[in-house]
Order: sequence, then structure tokens, then C-alpha cells
Amino acid sequence: MTGIERFQARKDLIRKRLLKYTRQAFRMLPQTDKPRILDIGCGSGIPTLELARLSQGEVIGIDIDQSALDKFVGKTKKAGTNDRVKALSCSMFDMDFPDESYDIIWSEGSIYAIGFERGLCEWRRFLKPGGFMVVHDEQGNVREKLEQISSCGYDLLGYFTLTKETWWKEYFAPLEKLIGECQAKYTDDPAVSEELHQGRMELDMFNQDPERNSSECFVMKKR
Repeated sequence: MTGIERFQARKDLIRKRLLKYTRQAFRMLPQTDKPRILDIGCGSGIPTLELARLSQGEVIGIDIDQSALDKFVGKTKKAGTNDRVKALSCSMFDMDFPDESYDIIWSEGSIYAIGFERGLCEWRRFLKPGGFMVVHDEQGNVREKLEQISSCGYDLLGYFTLTKETWWKEYFAPLEKLIGECQAKYTDDPAVSEELHQGRMELDMFNQDPERNSSECFVMKKR
């Protein structure tokens, strides 16, 4: 295993610490037999693969980061799920799926790019009647978002908060430790150096505004 592969594997383990909240949100949904799920902004597919495991359904993950999608494809092959878990290079601004083609739409940390209200309204047509939307977004304007959920044609099933303390404990503190351990070890590896740089940028953003790293997960049903 190369240095970058070792680093990415360890960073994936840190990201997997947050899967308990993916599971918490999924448990808020009524049981559906082998649903079709669209994961918008899937990145390297860590939550996407967990959704496949939880649902035993078909999951399509979309993202515009091809390097992340390449990692995602490798994970599906390793997990033996590439027959029902697919990675698609696609922008959330340019989705062209048939109407009413998914039972569940999932978005963890990506709807900010299009805007909460716009995302809910534009993505709604891809859901089957009575389908479900799960959106994990930064915490700001919760009351306004609850109003937008209703005005965009959804019933709220519930929501929960991940505090800045949770984000620090579960993700940023372990990431800081990983970066510290790897800085001296991989000084001559450009690929790892770039990953370390990206990690430090994440940490800097958190430290500059920890409150912004509180987040809310909303679970809703299409009316």
C-alpha cells in the first residue's frame, strides 16, 4: 500500500465515525423493500455504501469530483456491491433523471451548493409519490428551513442536531491527530502533502467559525 493509500484509508476510518448519524437518519424512515436511492454529492461514497448496506436496495451516487468517484468505484468493487451501487459524474445543477424515479433522495453536506429551498423544490420531482428526502445541512436558519420544507411540498418526519462539540470529537480532533502524525512521515510524498493541505484547510475553517460546523439532519416525506 502506498503512502497516499494508507493516508486515505485512515481518513476514511475517521469519516466512518459519522456513519452513526447516517444510520440514525435512516432509522427515521419507514421500512421500504429494496428502495432506489439517489445520493447527491456522494464524494468517495462512504455514506453511499452504508445506505446500500442498510437498505439492500439500488443506490446511485452523483458528484462532480472525478477523483472521489474513482475511489468510490474501487470501494464498490471491494465490497462486492458494484451490481447495485453506481457512481455517476453529474452536477446537482444538471440532473436529468426521469420524474418519480427514486424512493429516497439523500444529501449529506451538499445542498448548500444549490441552496436549501431550491434543492428541495427542484429535486422533489425525482421522488416517487410518498418518497423521502434526507438532507444534512449546516445549522443556520432552522426555523426558516422548517417553513421551506412545508412550502416545497414535504411533511417533516423529524430532525436532529450535530453540535460543534460532536463534530470536533467525532471528526476534527481525530483529523488533527492524523495530520500531526503524517506531517513528518510523508514530507517527500506530494500526493500525501496535498491531502494534508486539504485537511489543514478543513481544520482552519472549523477553528475560524466552530458554530458554522453545527449541523442539522432533516428527514421528510413528499406530499
